[in-house]
Amino acid sequence: MKLQLLEIYAPPDFLDIEDIENNFSVVSYWVSEKFTDQKLTRILVETNDVEQILNYLEKIPNESDAYQVMLLPVQTYLPREKKEPKDEEKDLQRASRHELFTTITEASHMSVSYMWFIVFSAFVATVGVIKSSPAVVIGAMVIAPIIGPVTAGSFASVLGDFKLLRRSILTSLFGLGVPVLVASVFSFLFNAPVNSDEFLSRTVIQIIDVIAALASGAAGALSFIKRNEGALVGVMVSVALVPPAVVLGMNLGAARWEEAIVPFILLLVNVNSIMLSAVIVFWLSGIKPNNWQDLQKANISRKLSLLFVSIIALVLITAIIFINFV
Repeated sequence: MKLQLLEIYAPPDFLDIEDIENNFSVVSYWVSEKFTDQKLTRILVETNDVEQILNYLEKIPNESDAYQVMLLPVQTYLPREKKEPKDEEKDLQRASRHELFTTITEASHMSVSYMWFIVFSAFVATVGVIKSSPAVVIGAMVIAPIIGPVTAGSFASVLGDFKLLRRSILTSLFGLGVPVLVASVFSFLFNAPVNSDEFLSRTVIQIIDVIAALASGAAGALSFIKRNEGALVGVMVSVALVPPAVVLGMNLGAARWEEAIVPFILLLVNVNSIMLSAVIVFWLSGIKPNNWQDLQKANISRKLSLLFVSIIALVLITAIIFINFV
């Protein structure tokens, strides 16, 4: 049983703790009256109940700055209660929408550290492709933070948050554009490593590449909703995106226009497949806004986004079949 602690600073008459205790599964709570104009209420709840209580607080009629809420992780709690897990605990346990929004919003920003990591990973990936070294290519993927903005784009489309979607797209384009640019400059100044196995492997595309990208996107989305943005998942997503971008850049820099088509399609396939599976995972996990107006916008947005990426996926799969069999 995973627990979290809600600390609520609000006016004395803002919160009805008995109402919360009657409507939600509260493990325990503490109320402090030490403040003159505000009251501190601590509520210990199970992780799966956090989002419901936060939604409840958002719906309380009051000024937006009338209260402050902090959500804290709880490593352990004594005395331990021995009880059978509830049915919902046997299902997928995820972070609350509020936690996810904070984490993914931060991941969508084009920060200085993000830009430098992308630049360094682009150089390392280019060297890995030149030397035909899978270890160096994978090393480049470890430092490539591309999973954040790509996953944030899917999350934003599920919520219908177009401001977050625009920022995620711009950050993702930067993350993919830098490897293309770095590799293009190298290939313009020197010869493209056409005999490198790492280069050649990105000049061939098959249906199985779509399956791998779909799995990468699903794993990336799951890592976020489970509060586990692990490096290994980020590597898997980056491997699907950065090396094809590097090979595309090398072909463009060497003016190998026809040879650039396959890595370009491979890059599009991987980006689209990752976003498609991430949209499905976020949708199925039940992430949605709280108020009615945003909920209606989100319902339209996620349906349109799912339809759009599905159509693009069909077009790209058709292109793969054409390349391989015609």
